Amino acid sequence: MPDQAAVAIVTGASRGAGRGIAIALGSHGCTVYVTARTVNPGDHPLPGTVMETAQAVSEAGGSGIAVPCDHADDSAVAALFERVLDERGRIDILVNNAALIHDENNMPGNFWEKPLKLADLLDVGIRSGYVASWHAARAMVRQDHGMIVFTSASGAAHYSMGPTYGAHKAAMDKMAHDFAVDFRDGGANVCAFSIWMGALATERLLAMIEADPDKFGHLRDHLETPEFTGHLIWALHADPQMLELSGRTFIGAELGARYGILDQGRCPASCRDTQGVAPFDYYPLIIR
Repeated sequence: MPDQAAVAIVTGASRGAGRGIAIALGSHGCTVYVTARTVNPGDHPLPGTVMETAQAVSEAGGSGIAVPCDHADDSAVAALFERVLDERGRIDILVNNAALIHDENNMPGNFWEKPLKLADLLDVGIRSGYVASWHAARAMVRQDHGMIVFTSASGAAHYSMGPTYGAHKAAMDKMAHDFAVDFRDGGANVCAFSIWMGALATERLLAMIEADPDKFGHLRDHLETPEFTGHLIWALHADPQMLELSGRTFIGAELGARYGILDQGRCPASCRDTQGVAPFDYYPLIIR
């Protein structure tokens, strides 16, 4: 790992998981480029802007750099990576978190009874994660160092909020696995991981709990802070066994136990224990 401060890109970081991850990486001294579409307060119904996150990263001890970016725009994404490489010369960590999740995901009903726009998650979520990773990988392979991380959830392995949400999470896990296969084949010291986050104390989920406590109130005692996953990512990045672990999907709570990282003084419960759900073991067969 380079001696100078690590350079990270965290997508979808104006609020929620992305904001927390960016701040946590900042607390470890990283230079963090944070991307999001929300530039001004009021641009989104929920609070948070890309500028506010960048400031919070710097206040945490890192260097936060705001880059307004719509991850549905491939040219904007290309410009993001060109800028980071021009300014810093390398990329150590990419966190793929940007996702276009509409509130209607939580509506009652089957998928055909909900708006077609829920398919946006297949573009800003799956495709955008692939595009960002493509740019990052080209830089990381050249420098022979780097790590790509997807933020995922147990909905990859069970029904959760409909087919598009589940397809998004399953794709995150599978891309991490397949990226790792290609990195090994190319002889590159580059890793890819997917992390199942638990229920997060984000602006969106807290509003959902407040609006419907009968349905979501049980989550209050199991919430993880958005920063928790960022500390896990940093621990993975510092792990001398990182290359051996590449391609795996981890339950965040279990990573916390592995590295002795607590969240607000406690070890979060694993969905393996509470719900009997765990990431898939992919077959080793490779067809090219």
